[in-house]
Amino acid sequence: MNNYTNDNTARRYKAHVSILGTTQLHLRNPYIIAWWSAAFPGFGHLILSKYFRGYVLFIWEVVVNINAHVNLSMIYSFQGNIDLAKEVLNTRWLIMYIPVYLFAIWDSYRTTVDMNRVYLLAEREEHRFNSFTLGALEINYLDKRNPILSLIWSLFIPGLGQLYIHRILTAFFVIIWLVIFFYYSHCLEAVSLLFLGKIKEATSVLKPEWLLFIPSHYGFAMYDSYINTVENNKLFEKELRNHLKENYQASGFRISKGQKVK
Repeated sequence: MNNYTNDNTARRYKAHVSILGTTQLHLRNPYIIAWWSAAFPGFGHLILSKYFRGYVLFIWEVVVNINAHVNLSMIYSFQGNIDLAKEVLNTRWLIMYIPVYLFAIWDSYRTTVDMNRVYLLAEREEHRFNSFTLGALEINYLDKRNPILSLIWSLFIPGLGQLYIHRILTAFFVIIWLVIFFYYSHCLEAVSLLFLGKIKEATSVLKPEWLLFIPSHYGFAMYDSYINTVENNKLFEKELRNHLKENYQASGFRISKGQKVK
């Protein structure tokens, strides 16, 4: 591994390895990022590693959604109880909810487009970046990991896939909020009653407005860990290839196009 550091002497870097994780620029589909923001405001920004903005939008979504009874209204709509769905909505909170929800979708799309442009410039400039960091609390370095394992660990408990690839900030955030969602939805209590065959009791203890957060949480954790594992592997391969070329390839080495090696 090299000893390069991101010391802001270059205009743009493709990646940065710190004790809290590996952050990198790579091409993303802005429509997919916008979709994740629509599924749950904040997720699109977290995929982009825009952590503070993502945290604010995520917490806003939970607080305002619960107080506006958006999830509860959605559940009644799914059941065909349209009148009840309208009745439970709290307009004092709902009017605040809509503009921020739309902003999250628009801003994640706009940011993705901008970051794709920055990536293309950084790729052209080819400045070296650090690939190893050693601190008092953690060690992080570029290496290859299995994206399927990231997916499986996230399927067990969201956040474990992020821990596997050393995406510490996202991992802690996802795990903490998973515990909150499990606690307030009584999901695990319902699962225990279900195993005991008490189906009606299991259904009655559930808090659907909190339960509805969990599928998006699982989906995000699985997608984020898988995609970042794939991209980290690409980054590792390219960094290693450049390192080997600089330090071990003969300066006069050439590959002649169209000629077979005998």
